[in-house]
Amino acid sequence: MGSGFRVVLVAAACCLTLPALAYAAVSTAARPTAVPGASWAPPTPAEGARIQATVGAQVSFTLAATAPGAPVVSVRISGAGLPPGATFAPQDGNPASASFNWMPGASDAGRSYSMIFTAQPSIPGTAAATRHITISVASAGGSPPPPRPSPPPKPKPKKDRFVLSGPDNLYRYAFVLRRGVARSAPRLGARPVGRLDRFTPEGTTNLVLALEGRRTRRGVWIRVRLATLPNGRAGWVKRKVLSDWKEVRTRLVVDRRSLSATLYRRGKVVFRAPIGIGASRWPTPRGEFYIRNQLYGFGNPVYGPIAFGTSARSAVLTDWPGGGFIGIHGTNQPGILPGRVSHGCIRLRNGDILRLARLMPVGTPLTIQ
Repeated sequence: MGSGFRVVLVAAACCLTLPALAYAAVSTAARPTAVPGASWAPPTPAEGARIQATVGAQVSFTLAATAPGAPVVSVRISGAGLPPGATFAPQDGNPASASFNWMPGASDAGRSYSMIFTAQPSIPGTAAATRHITISVASAGGSPPPPRPSPPPKPKPKKDRFVLSGPDNLYRYAFVLRRGVARSAPRLGARPVGRLDRFTPEGTTNLVLALEGRRTRRGVWIRVRLATLPNGRAGWVKRKVLSDWKEVRTRLVVDRRSLSATLYRRGKVVFRAPIGIGASRWPTPRGEFYIRNQLYGFGNPVYGPIAFGTSARSAVLTDWPGGGFIGIHGTNQPGILPGRVSHGCIRLRNGDILRLARLMPVGTPLTIQ
């Protein structure tokens, strides 16, 4: 694990299809680049901000967003649900900015407008940032009309458990903010089942798929999928070690019998392609996993133009660089697909992997069946 390890670190997560000697072809200068995500910056209004407006009075505010990787990465801000007659002027860049201006008319009195603004980096597959802002309009010289009376809500029993991924094809993930121990139960005295590191073997910020949560007297715990052997293991971690939630509506299913990969969005098929998987000596593992990162810039045609690192690991090639993580990537031998041709990773033709990269963000759940 000396200096030679850093030379081959790039391929550890994105490819198990090649003999170990192939890793020497990836130089330090050609290491893949991590795909960043967007975040809001001042003077953007806070999430859930409510702006009180009056008929005939101008309403103005500014949004700003950034993403790591300038000047290569650019950010675009878009808006939805804007009031009729409002002007919205975005300016792409890093940072990106956008100005909102609107003067409510008499017909807007008593109305509320819920707007959603999205900051999206220019690299496909990156996580977007959203911001919800509401404008409520009062008549000139007055306050907004009082809300209609409604019956008091029925008290709801407090739930100590809550689901984070699965229902309505909605899945949540979070980045690891600090190192933590995953335990078999949501309490500090429970048996350790794994560790969470801040970074992946490729140097990208580590992320985990969140399955469920539990509130306890000592704080909130989250059950997450782990990128450890044996495959399929999950563990409980303290909520404070994770970032705020990111959401995806996609799910990738790899079928080892039909040698195909299918991407679903909101439960509907949006992508399907033939694939290569591991040979019988180095099988692609079966189970439930997730997409950990997106990598590109290899300088080596063996891996194709882009790759995805997953939380799945080979059970037989554990001594490979980085621990034998399964990757999804392109190939310079499209003629051998579909087939059982790799050391465990999942190969797609280069055109298919580029199309998949435009449709599938990091954090997407992965089912290998």
